[in-house]
Amino acid sequence: MAAFDTLRDVHASGAYANLALAEQARAHDLTSQEAALCTELVNGTCRWEGTYDRILEAAGGRSLDSLQPAIVDVLRLGTHQLLNMRTPTHAAVSTSVDLAGIALGERTTGVVNAIIRKVSKKDFEQWLDELTEGMGERGALSLRTGHPRWIVDAWATALAGSPDGDLPDGELRAALEADNVAPVPTLVVRPGLCDREELLADGGRATSFSPFGVVREGNPSDLAAVRQRRAAVQDEGSQLVALALTRVEAESGRWLDLCAGPGGKAALLTGVARADGSTLLANEAHEHRADLVRKSLMAYPQNLWEVVVGDGTKPQWEQNTFTRVMADVPCSGLGSLRRRPESRWRRTQQEVGELFQLQCDLLDQAIASAAPGGVIAYVTCSPHRAETSTIVQTIADQRVEILDAASFLPEVPDCRAATDPRFVQLWPHRHGTDAMFLALLRRL
Repeated sequence: MAAFDTLRDVHASGAYANLALAEQARAHDLTSQEAALCTELVNGTCRWEGTYDRILEAAGGRSLDSLQPAIVDVLRLGTHQLLNMRTPTHAAVSTSVDLAGIALGERTTGVVNAIIRKVSKKDFEQWLDELTEGMGERGALSLRTGHPRWIVDAWATALAGSPDGDLPDGELRAALEADNVAPVPTLVVRPGLCDREELLADGGRATSFSPFGVVREGNPSDLAAVRQRRAAVQDEGSQLVALALTRVEAESGRWLDLCAGPGGKAALLTGVARADGSTLLANEAHEHRADLVRKSLMAYPQNLWEVVVGDGTKPQWEQNTFTRVMADVPCSGLGSLRRRPESRWRRTQQEVGELFQLQCDLLDQAIASAAPGGVIAYVTCSPHRAETSTIVQTIADQRVEILDAASFLPEVPDCRAATDPRFVQLWPHRHGTDAMFLALLRRL
C-alpha cells in the first residue's frame, strides 16, 4: 500500500518520488527492509513507466486513458513486479488484484486481473521484441531503455555534438542505460571542518576524481560528521564543477553563488574560500530554499558567508565586484535521471525551451557581477544542448573569454563536451556522476 500511495502522490500531486517515499515510509511505519522494497517498487515503476504503459495497452487492447489513473498505477506496479523483479507470477497477480480491491473497490478487480494476467504471459524481453518489431533504431532504444524519444534524441546530440554527428557504437545505449542504475550515496566533506580520512574510516571509499568525496552505502545520517553538518550528501559531479571554479587563477575577495539552493556547492565553496582568505555571498530566490542554504553553511563561522533572498536576474549587490561567481542555474534536471526516475516522463521538450530566457538572463547577470579578471562558472545538471553550450554561446560576448574548462579537471578523462571542447560534460556512463555541464568564463 505504501508503494501505491507514493505513486499516487507522484502522479496525482506532482510529488518528487524520493520525498514522497520518505513521507509514506513514515506514515506506514515501514521497517528498513520494507522501505527498501517500497523504494524499488516505486523507483522501478517510475523508471520504466513509458515502456510499461505500452505493454499494458498491448495486453489490455485499450488506451490507458480509458482507465482511472489509480487503476493504471496498480497495473504499473504489478507489471514491474512481473517483468523486472523476482516476484512469482501468482504473487504479483494476486497482490495487484488485492491492492485494487482494497484501495479502489471490488468493482476494479476484474479489469486489473484480466490485464495483469495477460502481461504475465510474456517476459520483459518478449514484450520488448514484440513492441519494437519494425520500429526504427531510436524508437526501439526509447522503449528498451525506458526514455521518451525526445530524450534519446537529445542525448545523441549531446554525445555526438550535433543531431547528425557520429557516435561510437553502443555509447548512446550505454548513456541511457546508466540512467537506470541507482547511484550509491556520495558524501562530501566541508573543507576545514572534516577531512576525507574520517569518512573513509567509517567504511566508505574515495571518489574517483574529487578530493572531497566518499562513496558509502547505508544511511548518511548514521555518520556523526553528517549529523554535525561537517559533511553532507553531494554527487561527485557537483563537487567537480565547484572544484574547477576554485582552480582558476583569481584574486582573493568576495565570491558569489548566484542560485545557491539547496546549498551544497555554497558550502564547498565556503570551505575553499576560507583557505583563500575570501568570503561567500549566497543568493537564493526562494525563502524556503534559502533556509536550506543557511543550514548547509551554519557549521562555518558566520563571518565567512552571507545568505540573501532575491531574484538573481535583478541583483541586490554591486556589480563588477566578485572574483568568482557560481551560476548553477535552474534547469530541467535531466542530468540526474538516475536519482529522479519520474522526471523523464514529467519533463517535456517544451519545458526545456521555456527555461532558455531565464538561463540567459542569469548568466548575463553572473558576468555583470564579476570583477574584471574574475571567473564565472556556468553550470547545469543537464546535458541538453539547449541548456548548455547554446546558452553560453548566446550570452558570451566581448565582456568575457571562454576558458578551457577541461584543463582545470585534468584528472577527469574524456570530459570535453562534444558540442564545444572548451566545455566540460560529465556523464554517468563515463564518470559515474550526474550529467553535469560546466563552462568557465573570465571577465575581461
